[in-house]
Amino acid sequence: MPTSWRIVKTRHLDNAFDGEGARLYGARWNSAGTRVVYTAETRALAALELLVHLQATSALQSYSLVPVRFTSNLVMSLDRGALPPDWRSYPPPRALQTIGDDWCRSHRSAVLKVPSAVVADEHNYLINPAHPRFGEITIGAAEPFAFDNRLFKQ
Repeated sequence: MPTSWRIVKTRHLDNAFDGEGARLYGARWNSAGTRVVYTAETRALAALELLVHLQATSALQSYSLVPVRFTSNLVMSLDRGALPPDWRSYPPPRALQTIGDDWCRSHRSAVLKVPSAVVADEHNYLINPAHPRFGEITIGAAEPFAFDNRLFKQ
């Protein structure tokens, strides 16, 4: 059973899997207005994915790590060959948001495996909280997560 990981501010744990943040602001794989929950295939990738979007290191207090488990039959894998050549660029090309929005609306799967733009050959898992089979996804117990201060030497 695949496990993915989500790092969230502890104060947001109650809403960590509703997709509201992605709905409000949009992200690489969804446009504003589409609910998606972003998770990573490893703890380390989850940390890096959070760090690349961080505005200030002072915000690194009180985070939690949450394991997410799902069966393989809930997962659809995105074909990397179908992506535009600049898919790893920042800001991301709009085509990626279209892919994620279409996937959410289609309900083809509850989970979409996508390549990470941060670490080549690693993956993130997008979760559609509106999918009829969302309830089959197991959200594990949160545990405190602390970033090593050496990451932020000045």
